Amino acid sequence: MSHYSDLKQDQKRMEHFTSLYGVLIDFIGESNLPNSAELMGIYGRMCVNGFNILDPEMMSIGTGIYLGCSVIDHSCDPNAVAVFEGIIIHIRAVKDMPVLDWEKIFISYIDLLNFPQDRQAELQAMYYFLCDCNLCTSIQSPNMILCPNQDCGQGISVKQQDHEQLPQPCPSCGVYIKADTYKKYLEVEEFTRHHLQVMKDIAYLDVCKVCLKKQQGLFHNLDLLHVKVLDLAFESSIEMGQWEKAAEFGQELVPGYQKYYKECHPLLGIHYLKLGKINLYLKKFGEALDMLKSAEQVIRVTHGDRHTLYRDQLMPLLNEAQGELGKT
Repeated sequence: MSHYSDLKQDQKRMEHFTSLYGVLIDFIGESNLPNSAELMGIYGRMCVNGFNILDPEMMSIGTGIYLGCSVIDHSCDPNAVAVFEGIIIHIRAVKDMPVLDWEKIFISYIDLLNFPQDRQAELQAMYYFLCDCNLCTSIQSPNMILCPNQDCGQGISVKQQDHEQLPQPCPSCGVYIKADTYKKYLEVEEFTRHHLQVMKDIAYLDVCKVCLKKQQGLFHNLDLLHVKVLDLAFESSIEMGQWEKAAEFGQELVPGYQKYYKECHPLLGIHYLKLGKINLYLKKFGEALDMLKSAEQVIRVTHGDRHTLYRDQLMPLLNEAQGELGKT
């Protein structure tokens, strides 16, 4: 699909297309170009069907058109993933499939560590459709206030549209949230959202620490805002070389990654790998081995045992951790 009609209504992309069209005329000449409608159709296919080419740590390093893979549909609960080795794309199953049916294979076009409404907005803006998978239609909210019963520790779902109404009692122990506790939760939620927006392009470790301190005792560890702040704190700690804090934040982040990326996702495997590297550096060989074993279980599925990430990065570290642990 060229998405011609969608593009015509997309002001940002129309401005981009107009700019590109001018550059092409300057370099190639208008007589050598398709007419503007046909060229816009090509541009639309590139925008909507293109893949971000990712490095081994799932960071974007370019864009490519892969005609065969472009037929694969999106789901926020995918059963396959797209990974790269150089510019070669691999589509790998992360769930059992009874038969190979391309109409029933789904990958995620976007980052899953986000709220349903934000995922929908991104899909609409980038790909001109809305997702109707189970995760997007579920009434379960990723906002979770911590049960006040210290012997419980469960999360109580907070529906964003019902801020005027107290949450339901804890589904585990039946304890209710007090009004003043809920008010404080909402204040910290707003504070966190604001600072996450401020840190959209660059994360600040000190700001992350302030958010996490305010969340303490209020936010369940699987609350999505809490997980997103932990994610930024982890990456910021690595950038600043604060390895002890990185190990601490990274370990706290594992349950959140497991919930929102599921048990078999490239980013979860890479997270385990990073934690393994950090713990090796800190000479915490037992923790390193545990993380690297977890990484091996995930990456063997998401990338395969012939991928350079598995063969050249993970396995040498795993062998090193086993060797160091054997010395102690």
